[in-house]
Formats: sequence, structure tokens, C-alpha cells
Amino acid sequence: MRALHPSCQICEKKTEIFAGFIGICPECVRKYPDYSIELSKNAHFIARDVWNLPKTIPDDSEVECKICANHCRIGEGDLGYCGIRSKVNGLIRNRAGKGGFLHTYLDPLPTNCCNTYFCPAGGKGNLSQYSYTNGPEYGYYNLASFLYGCNFSCLGCQNDQHRNIDTAEQYSVDKFVNQVNSNSRISCVCFFGGSPEPQLPFAIRTARKAISNLDDSRSILRICWEWNGSGNEKLIQSGVKLSLKSGGNAKFDLKYSSPALSEVISGVSNQQSFRNFSVCYDRYYESRPDYPLLSATTLLIPGYVNEDEVEGIASFLSSLDRSIPYSLLIFHPDSFLSDLPITPRKQVKNCYKVARKYLDNVHIGNKHLLY
Repeated sequence: MRALHPSCQICEKKTEIFAGFIGICPECVRKYPDYSIELSKNAHFIARDVWNLPKTIPDDSEVECKICANHCRIGEGDLGYCGIRSKVNGLIRNRAGKGGFLHTYLDPLPTNCCNTYFCPAGGKGNLSQYSYTNGPEYGYYNLASFLYGCNFSCLGCQNDQHRNIDTAEQYSVDKFVNQVNSNSRISCVCFFGGSPEPQLPFAIRTARKAISNLDDSRSILRICWEWNGSGNEKLIQSGVKLSLKSGGNAKFDLKYSSPALSEVISGVSNQQSFRNFSVCYDRYYESRPDYPLLSATTLLIPGYVNEDEVEGIASFLSSLDRSIPYSLLIFHPDSFLSDLPITPRKQVKNCYKVARKYLDNVHIGNKHLLY
């Protein structure tokens, strides 16, 4: 998508790193948060029109969707902000009924997952309780399970094919479980997207049944989540408990520490993500000392997600536990932020340095993009 603005709508300058589709420079987002949020709405209106999604969080009904922090009030026959939930005959449902919109593929282990550097499949330590091997799990697979839809509206989404909901394949719980059962070399399932929040009830039912179908000859099936974490608190906790039981991990994408930056780039607040992370840490984290149950990532959007943003997130994580794994992900130009560069090396180094002040386990993801 071409840039809408040749220079910042506020200061009228074009900085070296500037997202022309949003039309607000990083410095002005920080200096004028409320004004920046208001100006950014037009970019989201245009983008969501392209995706055929509601331009704003629906507020057209007394019936509230409780699947995530957006609390959409969806009118009859209309869609929720995620594009997955709709209202039919006065009830809010998943458009796939009792099933889900899903794409799966076998990802050989150890994979390029953000958590490979500490998970059992990556072979870190003697983790045979959760792994078929004491080293890297060569010869086994992650059933990568891509869930369509998202409760955020990130203009620089790195996986924006999740919005092609109308062409997505529908899965039933049994279809998914049969796929897991058909390959004894599947040792983990990772639900990602988009983000799983809009389809969490389906994914949780599916994961539970897949685990319950294991027999003595096949005792390991780790359940992992990659989500923004801004879902219904009880559903998020149910997912985390499945990871705890199975030896999996829940990765929260803590995108921004600034509420304004979240609304400018992702269209909605991400404060529920931090609340859910904190609750899950308090209730479950210390129940499994073998290796971390929770982890966090932040995408280093050039210029916008800088050292200040990372410091806010790292400080939050450190207030819980300095050992929580934290990955800083390098951005590649995509979707409506295609005029931004790959994250500059200087920004990566500065963010890493800041994160290490607070946390002991900091990782850089997508390093290949720097070469």
C-alpha cells in the first residue's frame, strides 16, 4: 500500500524513518499521544476497508462479545472487530460454528520458533519429562496451527494472510485431533496467527482432546501459544494451564509499553495483555521450575518501538521475575508499513542493551534479516 502522507501530519517534517501510511513521525507520537491517536484513525479506516473488516470496534448492540478486551457490541448479522465473531439470531458466535478457521503444516524440530533457544525441542538441558530426546528433537515435528483472525489491527502485521478468512479452511475438533493422531512424530502443537484470541474456545477444546487421546506409547504433546495476550482472562488462563500440563509455553507479544503507540499502530489498547501476563505469572509460573512457562516478545518497528518502549516492557517483566525470557524481534517491511526499513542495527543494539539491564534472558529473533 502506498504512503498516504509525504511528511508528518503534526510537525510537517519527514524524518529518516517514517511510516507514510500512518503519517505521524515517531517523535510526534510520543509528544502528542492523544492527537496522534485521532489522526491515525483514518489509516486504520482505510486498511480495514481493504480487509473488509469493521472500521472501529462495534458498539451497535446491548449484547457484548466477551472473547477479548475489545468487548464488541455487534449488531445483528454484523462482524466483530476480529472478523471471526458475528451475531446471528441475537447470539454471538464463531463464524465457523463449533469448528475453526485454521491452516496447519508440519514444522521440523528444532524450528525457528522464538522459544527454541530454551524449549525442550531445542535441547536445552535434560528435559526428558517433556521431550523424546535429551538433545534437540531431530526427527520430530511441531504441528504449526495458524488460526485466522485477530483482535488487533496492526498496520505492519508480519502475517497478514490471517485476514483472508473467507477463503480459510474449516476444521472440526475431530479433524484436528485425527491429524495429530495420524503422525506419531508430532511432539508439539503451536497455535498462532493472527492471534488465537478470537478462536480460543475452539483451540482450547481441540488441545484438550488431543492431549486426552495420547496413549502410553506416545506420552508427549506440548501445547504452545503465540498470542497478543489481550483475550478473555479465563480463556487465557485455560490456555496457559494446558501449556503447564503438557510442557508447552505461552508467548505473549507485548508490543508496546505506550498505550498511545498501541492505538496508533495496532488500532486498539494492549493493556489487557500486561494484566493477563501478570495474573498468569502470579498463578502458574512457579508451578513448573524446569523451564519457563511464559515468555514475551516485542517487534522492533523501526523508529517507533525504540529503547523507551523496550525499557517499559522489560521493567514490567523484571518486576515479576528477571529470569522471564524476552525476545526482541527484527521487523521486516510488510503490509501497510512497507515503506519502513528493516530494523536498523543501532536500534537493535540499543534495545538489547536496555533490556539486559532488567532481564537475564534476552534473545534477538529474526537475526537473518540483518545480513
